[in-house]
Formats: sequence, C-alpha cells, structure tokens
Amino acid sequence: MTGSIVVIAGGVGGAKMVQGFVDICAPGTVSVIGNVGDDWEFHGLWVSPDIDTVTYTLAGLIDQEKGWGVQDESFRVLSALRGLGRETWMQLGDQDLALHIYRTERRRDGDRPSDIARDIAERLGVPATILLPTDDALHTKVETPMGWLAFQEYFVRERCAPTVTGVRIDGAETAVATPEALAAIAAADLIVIAPSNPIVSIGPILAVPGIREALAGRTVPCVAVSPLVGGKAIKGPAVQMMTALGHTANAVGVAGIYGDLVDAFVIDEIDQALAPGLARPGRDIWVEQTVMRTAEDKGALAKRIMERIAEMGLGKVHS
Repeated sequence: MTGSIVVIAGGVGGAKMVQGFVDICAPGTVSVIGNVGDDWEFHGLWVSPDIDTVTYTLAGLIDQEKGWGVQDESFRVLSALRGLGRETWMQLGDQDLALHIYRTERRRDGDRPSDIARDIAERLGVPATILLPTDDALHTKVETPMGWLAFQEYFVRERCAPTVTGVRIDGAETAVATPEALAAIAAADLIVIAPSNPIVSIGPILAVPGIREALAGRTVPCVAVSPLVGGKAIKGPAVQMMTALGHTANAVGVAGIYGDLVDAFVIDEIDQALAPGLARPGRDIWVEQTVMRTAEDKGALAKRIMERIAEMGLGKVHS
C-alpha cells in the first residue's frame, strides 16, 4: 500500500488502528497525531499515557493483556513508594518509569515535547512517525459530583464511577499547533480518525487551534471509525460520557460529534441497521468488521478502508 496516511488517535483503540496501517503500508508512510490531554505529573515525572500506549504498541512492547504499559513489567519502585506512604493508584512499572524519567529530564532541559516523543519512538524502533498536536500543556478535566478531576484521576483512581456532568480541556484556547502536525495533515493522502473516545481522546486533539481547521480545509478524504459497537465501547467510558453530555450513546452519536469533518464513517456490522439513518450528502457510511482483537483484524480493517477509498476514487492512496 502506498500514500501518506495520518491517523488521529487516542490510546488503546487508536494504537490498534495505527498498527493495522503500519502492518500493510510501505515503511515511512504512516504518521499518528496522538492525544496529550491525558498528560499529567506523577511522582514528579511527566506521564503521557496515550502517546506512550501508541509508542509501546508500535514498538512491540505493549502488555497485550492489559492494553497499556510494558510487557513483563515489574513494580518494585511503586511498591517502595507505597511503603513510604505515597499514593500509587497510577500503575507505573519500572521500565515505564525509565521512559518518564527520560522525558521529564529532557523537558526540564527545555527540549520540545515533539522532539522528545520523536526521539523515544526512534530509539524504540517505532515504524511510524509519532506527532503531538501541540507542545503546550493540555489537561482534560472531568466534572463530577466530587468536583473537577484530572482525566487520570477519574479514569484510573475512580475507575469511571462518578457521574460525568462536564468536560473541559484546560490550555486548549492558548495552545499552538505543532508545525509537524499541520504539515502532516497538509501532505496526507488519507486521514483516519481512529476508534477512540470522541470526547476525551479525539476531542483534545481537535481542540488545539488550527488542527480542526486544517482537517476542514483538506483536499483528501477523511474517514472516521466508530469506537462504539452495538452501543457499547470496546474499552473506556465513552458511553457514560456521551450519555451524560447529551449525545446518543451509539454510532449515531459519534457521527453527530464529527459532523461534516469526515467524508466516510465506518460502523461495525452489528450496527448495520443504523446505516440508512447515518448516510447523508457528502458522507458515506461503510459497514465493516471493526472489532480488532488480533493482528489480522487490525490489518484487515485498515486494508478495507484503503480498498473502499480506491473503489470510490476518493483519494490517491492505493495498493
């Protein structure tokens, strides 16, 4: 497969989609713009959960069972911190901590976060270009009866239990899009919005001034894959969040969030009955097997998207 592909992605679901394209595309043709809204400081270290999940996945280091973190991980440092009375609800393994130490040291030296992410990916042998939407700090906050929580507090510490009444992206209004992200969008032959939470995984990326505008002004196809299958999320709190914020908690609601930003919207075979109501001028609805449990599933979905693009003559990406 040839052509330049940009995937806009969150963590676990996004990483699977990127892996699918990497597996079937020519080397050096796949870039991913990842979510930095989950970034937070733990034990004095800067942690970037979604970027790290994509990086570890593409490097072949991800813990396949958990979907995050490093395989064959140990937690001796965390155990020692717990013994010292520190909160250790954020599960950071020993190998994982090494990456966070490296990132934090370089940030304190004044290096651009984009350069750090690129260098980490290169050192770990990642076969795709990892891009940040902004080098500025973004923090997704979730409003609950407990007050405003950082996303990781809500997601990990509270296990998504509190009712969500609002979401905000601190820092978004003043953030500056990275030139690398804007250049990748401008040079792309195909843009894919991965099956990630549209509110807290894709939302922070689109909230960076200039990113949504670049997507809206593209001259190539943009395809989004629904993260909801049969009204359920494969992983994460998308259903609870969408319901609480007034969106229909199924593929219809996801399509409504993206609106005119996409040329084609991919739904799972389970949701085929929704297809007629989703189609509209300028937006095609594609029904595919979207659940990616195996490496074959990931590559097959990516291949079908590419084939659909070629069949409809929507872009220059081809096999």
